[in-house]
Amino acid sequence: MKKINTPLVENEIKKLSAGQEVALSGIIYTARDQAHKRLIQALTTGKSLSFDLKGAVIYYCGPTQRPKGKIIGACGPTTSRRMDEFTPALLKAGLKGMIGKGGRSKEIRTAIKRFKAVYFLAPAGCGALLSKYVKKARPYAFAELGPEAIYKLKVKEFPLIVGIDYKGRSVINEPF
Repeated sequence: MKKINTPLVENEIKKLSAGQEVALSGIIYTARDQAHKRLIQALTTGKSLSFDLKGAVIYYCGPTQRPKGKIIGACGPTTSRRMDEFTPALLKAGLKGMIGKGGRSKEIRTAIKRFKAVYFLAPAGCGALLSKYVKKARPYAFAELGPEAIYKLKVKEFPLIVGIDYKGRSVINEPF
């Protein structure tokens, strides 16, 4: 299993291949549909974003309520395709990694290739287990969105699979 760290840089991304297992450490940000809409609104209106997208990783996740004594509740991936309409603009602004579940459209595979980014798959149905890899968590932006808020997570050796590499090669055979 290859160990990688955030922020992601192009020369490290180029060492990753579709299907490869990785252990990601560093800072990642959760964001689902509503947070993506707000990020795009900020980009299109010239407002500053809540975090620097350059080299950043967004995890398509809405953590559950934090149980007493825990850092975070269950934090499993959500379906990535719902974020496809927002992804090209975020990649253009510097986003380098995305984490989710399921396949992506042909347009997203093309955008990942164009912007030399990477899409990771997180194991679905394992939100409670994945929470053990989160060492720090806090609401970061749009707190009024509840679980759809952006959370800043510090992760250590978060287990992932390269779903789409920087060449646009995908582990999911889709007819799109």
